[in-house]
Amino acid sequence: MGKKIVIALGGNALGKNLYEQMEAVRQTSKAIVDLIEAGHTVVVAHGNGPQVGMIKSAMDEANKSPAQTEVMTLSMCVAMSQAYIGYDLQNAIREELLNRGIDKPVSTVITQALVDPADEAFKTPTKPIGGFCTEENAKVLMEKGLNMVEDSGRGWRQVVASPKPIDIVEKETVKTLMNAGQVAITVGGGGIPVIKEGNLLRGVPAVIDKDFASALLAKEIGADTLIILTAVEKVAVNYGKPNEEWLSEMSIEKANQYIEEGHFAPGSMLPKVLAAMDFVESGDNKEALITLLEKAKDGIAGKTGTKITK
Repeated sequence: MGKKIVIALGGNALGKNLYEQMEAVRQTSKAIVDLIEAGHTVVVAHGNGPQVGMIKSAMDEANKSPAQTEVMTLSMCVAMSQAYIGYDLQNAIREELLNRGIDKPVSTVITQALVDPADEAFKTPTKPIGGFCTEENAKVLMEKGLNMVEDSGRGWRQVVASPKPIDIVEKETVKTLMNAGQVAITVGGGGIPVIKEGNLLRGVPAVIDKDFASALLAKEIGADTLIILTAVEKVAVNYGKPNEEWLSEMSIEKANQYIEEGHFAPGSMLPKVLAAMDFVESGDNKEALITLLEKAKDGIAGKTGTKITK
């Protein structure tokens, strides 16, 4: 029987600018449709690092121009990035499906991720976003509530928090699409970070890790498998050293050991492994896979990639 899969696309699956993205998603769609053609139901999650930065920088420059365009909040920039990445992805996936004789709806869900306003990450914002500005402009932005820091003599730049998501607001919509056998594109860039104020969901200046958001979504919609795509075919210990070892399988116990020994870099592989572990521990018969985009189908078949199990 086919599996219900949440697949988290890394930045290499989307390119670094608009034109790279248009080409990259055509190749990405082939790997996604390989899984669909094999009988699986696929929900697509993705990052937005270069894209949201491009949008924020453009809006910041527009604010400094004679037109003095209103400063665009980061949450709005994330929403914009979700829409235009989703637009490219859904059209590329739809085209590839039809090329293979598969008539299946594909849609993008503009997705919000609920965060805790008391999350410790808000106390020490560290994630740079957008372009550089002068100290004078930075002071104006700080008066409007933005966190600005001087960046190595290059100018002032906004920094934001990276809190953990605690709920995916549109999860029931995504679950309905998945259970209907449709393709949903969701939690783009980790989701639009929001906090709850009564019945209001208010956007906050933050960046959510797309792997943690993908794992949470996979848990909430009852997926069987989480695939986290990265730049390597398998997870390695002693990476880059003479005793480097590529792992085909990793238990939760072994993963914890490797984490304690410092094998996974905090800015790259560690969050992917932690997200995979979190999903696998959420229920029986859950599995996670970390591998290359083009190896996703072989990974599900057990031929490659690193499989994380209880």
